[in-house]
Amino acid sequence: MRFEAGDNESGRRLDRVLKKLLKGAPLSFVYRVIRKDVKVNGKRVPAETLLKTGDVVEIFLPEEQIEEAFRGRPAKELGAKKQFSVVYEDENVLVVNKPFGLLTHGAAAERKNTLANQVAAYLLTKEVRAPGGADVFTPAPANRLDRNTTGLVVFGKTLPAARDLAAMLHGGEEGSSYVEKAYLAVVKGRFAEPLTLKARMTRDDGTNTTKVLHGASEEGRVMATEALPVSAGKGYTLVEARLLTGRTHQIRAQLAAAGFPVVGDRKYGDADVNRIMTQKYKLHAQLLHAYKLSVFDGVRSLEYLKGKTFTAAPPVRFKEIAEDLGCGMKKK
Repeated sequence: MRFEAGDNESGRRLDRVLKKLLKGAPLSFVYRVIRKDVKVNGKRVPAETLLKTGDVVEIFLPEEQIEEAFRGRPAKELGAKKQFSVVYEDENVLVVNKPFGLLTHGAAAERKNTLANQVAAYLLTKEVRAPGGADVFTPAPANRLDRNTTGLVVFGKTLPAARDLAAMLHGGEEGSSYVEKAYLAVVKGRFAEPLTLKARMTRDDGTNTTKVLHGASEEGRVMATEALPVSAGKGYTLVEARLLTGRTHQIRAQLAAAGFPVVGDRKYGDADVNRIMTQKYKLHAQLLHAYKLSVFDGVRSLEYLKGKTFTAAPPVRFKEIAEDLGCGMKKK
């Protein structure tokens, strides 16, 4: 059996590539195979050899032994049934709409049923990443949403695409010049004019909260958000929040600090409002949805994305509550 190393394998150690490929084999088997039964470009090489694009890797084993070693976890074991919807897909990028209650990545409380695992299973099922193929890169999300925040998450399907997405979505201290991420939120209070919220912040990892620092503090990192009112009524406003920087809990913390807490937010919200929302709507989490991602420019392999805009409508429940509060989406 032979395969040609691609961009996803370039710069990776031979043993790590084969460990990923030979999912059904113990490590001792992998290293024995490298010592006796593997050649790169016609030569035996050490396990730590770094592969380059175009290197030809040959494995000299009986076909049935290779098939047994290739048997990894089937797609159905990577995660639960697909819950996300596909917004956009090409050979490099997958944009999905994440539902409520689903973690983007695994955590101590939940490692199996995550968006990342569901996407991996979806791509395996489509044979985009065939088990036992030479592509050993696991598609990774380039941005992250909290469990109870819905909306757009972008995945790189190849290693170069993942690297270029990271460069595009995670800009410098003042934010990215390549993309703009916009969210919809229902907040307590009414305002009619756009707000530019800018302050410094610190993180408390123990409580997983972001603290907005007021005044002329030189501590922490800068975070900035534009908040544009979409519609208002009954003491609530539907807001479009555009990220100028990308800090954890940025929108929720800054809107709360400005006096407009997100409805249903248990960390930064108004307890009395949340109590009403629970009683009336059985709402237990923030009404926050990542609804639009606009690409101003692309990087390297993703230059062709320039000018594209990806959108995902908020969940039905989000729209129902907003409309009942008098701040629903404007009809076009």
